[in-house]
Amino acid sequence: MSVLPPVRKDRIISQLPKCFNKGAALNTEDEFHGKVKTACLQQRTGTVGFKISKVIVVGDLAVGKTCLINRFCKDVFDKNYKATIGVDFEMERFEVLGVPFSLQLWDTAGQERFKCIASTYYRGAQAVIIVFDLTDVASLEHTRQWLEDAMKENDPTSVLLFLVGTKKDLSSPAQYTLIEQDAIKLADQMKAEYWAVSALSGENVREFFFRVASLTFEANVLAELEKSGSRRIGEVVQINSNSNMYATSKKKQTNCCQ
Repeated sequence: MSVLPPVRKDRIISQLPKCFNKGAALNTEDEFHGKVKTACLQQRTGTVGFKISKVIVVGDLAVGKTCLINRFCKDVFDKNYKATIGVDFEMERFEVLGVPFSLQLWDTAGQERFKCIASTYYRGAQAVIIVFDLTDVASLEHTRQWLEDAMKENDPTSVLLFLVGTKKDLSSPAQYTLIEQDAIKLADQMKAEYWAVSALSGENVREFFFRVASLTFEANVLAELEKSGSRRIGEVVQINSNSNMYATSKKKQTNCCQ
């Protein structure tokens, strides 16, 4: 019997959500990978539906990490900001292409004195969301260090990266254009996907987290298919090898009798 809560109707994903900017995207395709769609239709997604994928959210103090998570998970915006101490997390359940899928969103402290505490929770992340303030250029520059810290505990080849600018509602058009150009260049260097959001208005928040869930799900299914494919190849090689050995042994035995 499952102890996980049922999936909310507004957490069902049937199509791959669009990226925010094709110039800084992890995937510019319009649809899920063909192998993923086939596996979901044939119910061959392995243990993906039972796993909980870890997503860590990092960035400077007061860039809006907690507000971003709360806007998506609770649909609230709290003006009375309180700094996160150490770490906190929220669990979100989705249904992607008919398969249940869970994200555990780890909200980490941005204060220097809590960095050591937070870093102990970085390990095992499947996605890293690096947050900066669109009205604060320094917070964008600091994202390099946050990425470096997160990657000390994870394999860079198996983690999806997202660079997210918050407080879009507070940024003037001219200011936004300038910082976005720098953010897109940085996202390209990081091999991350860039997004700009507003926790206050909710702009792009739902779309962003749906995108994170979808790309993480796709990566999980592809990894599961690769593992199952490797197991099948190994089994075939073993069976063929045993068959050849048996045939050779039998042949030698026949010749001996003659």
